[in-house]
Amino acid sequence: MVGKWQENSLGDLIDVKHGFAFQGGFIHDEPRGDVLLTPGNFAIGGGFKGDRFKYFDGPVPDAFVLAEGDLLVTMTDLSKQSDTLGLPAFVPSHSDGRRYLHNQRLGKVLIKDSRAIDPTFLHYLMCSAEYRHEVLASATGTTVKHTSPERIRRFKFLRPPLTEQRAIAHILGTLDDKIELNRQMSETLEAMARALFKSWFVDFDPVRAKAQGCDTGLPQSVANLFPDSFEYSELGGIPSGWQVALAGSLFDVAIGKTPPRKEHHWFSTDLQDIPWMSIKDLGQAGAFIAEVSEYLTSTAVERFRVRRIPDGTVVLSFKLTVGRVAITDGEMLSNEAIAHFLPREETFLSPAYLYCYLRQFDYERLGSTSSIATAVNSHSVRSIPVLVPARAIHLAFDREVVPLFCRMKSAQRESRALVALRDALLPKLISGELRVKDAEKVIGRVA
Repeated sequence: MVGKWQENSLGDLIDVKHGFAFQGGFIHDEPRGDVLLTPGNFAIGGGFKGDRFKYFDGPVPDAFVLAEGDLLVTMTDLSKQSDTLGLPAFVPSHSDGRRYLHNQRLGKVLIKDSRAIDPTFLHYLMCSAEYRHEVLASATGTTVKHTSPERIRRFKFLRPPLTEQRAIAHILGTLDDKIELNRQMSETLEAMARALFKSWFVDFDPVRAKAQGCDTGLPQSVANLFPDSFEYSELGGIPSGWQVALAGSLFDVAIGKTPPRKEHHWFSTDLQDIPWMSIKDLGQAGAFIAEVSEYLTSTAVERFRVRRIPDGTVVLSFKLTVGRVAITDGEMLSNEAIAHFLPREETFLSPAYLYCYLRQFDYERLGSTSSIATAVNSHSVRSIPVLVPARAIHLAFDREVVPLFCRMKSAQRESRALVALRDALLPKLISGELRVKDAEKVIGRVA
């Protein structure tokens, strides 16, 4: 028993308030109105995820408008593994004038006495394996899992003094801050790469400038590589001398496979297990995908002839959710909703170029029905028209953007290591097995 740590239930320290049942007719995917927070805005492992927003433009009761720093917890989960049920997230700051709204699938945590529990410590406590185990064990429902304020309040734990709570929260928060910094840096680097791609290969700015007799703003050696006129193609006007080719003629476009469920497992149990990605994994990845939620054994891969995807290969989701793109960081597998692009011998287009191209491609042009999610198939993917610039211009593009992609990959790898360290330290700090000073030494050695 840790000295001066007291046993409490969460109910001794907090209440959990249900959200409001906002009218469905006012809920939209389009960004109009206020942001209606949902379990989809919670990251696996805890924390806020600022994408996949829902919006509400109807009447809003004042009691269900959230404030920056409010602590929320998910009360409902639609995923197979209940990825986020019971997990916490703080309401972030926002400067666009939109309010964040508290819907019925989320609980708002109300601290009874701020002298007894630190909000950030509480956040990490609610990310711990012990808390998660109790929430999942008491959850109701089959396809959709539910928890309740009372089940959350039942969780018991050892509560350290407030000063130690804050020290624990600071250590874990420092790691999360670095992870978030890496995410923001990767977003900035990708935005830079995609902006250059758009300028050169979508808007054709250098070609237009030369056609008008204007300065391209590029070094002369690079500007000289671009033509000064356009010619017609199936993509419309493209720079003279460039080509448009079908993806299937440039790449071996292969599709993944889903063996029987008994061949899958959620965690790697052997060094020979191979990561098997799904659309969900693609949705949580940055530019590079390395972490997945399921694995296959090498024997299952051979028995069911699941095609291995080499390191550094561009992958694309083309069923259900169309247009998620990433580059593999290590050998992987995929299900049948994901295509991968292996360059043919004569193809010089790089993964960085193809990634940027597929990120901006209009997939609606592939669909023959009103539902793009059902219209796109493997034949459609092989039929994607790909712009092929002059080789020298492609090389000039790669010289600019490949270093950016290398920095993105490095940042994502560092973040994965930091997540592993945080997840290893969290249960030991929360339980008192590892004291703050010892954890600081561990972080110092890693740094």
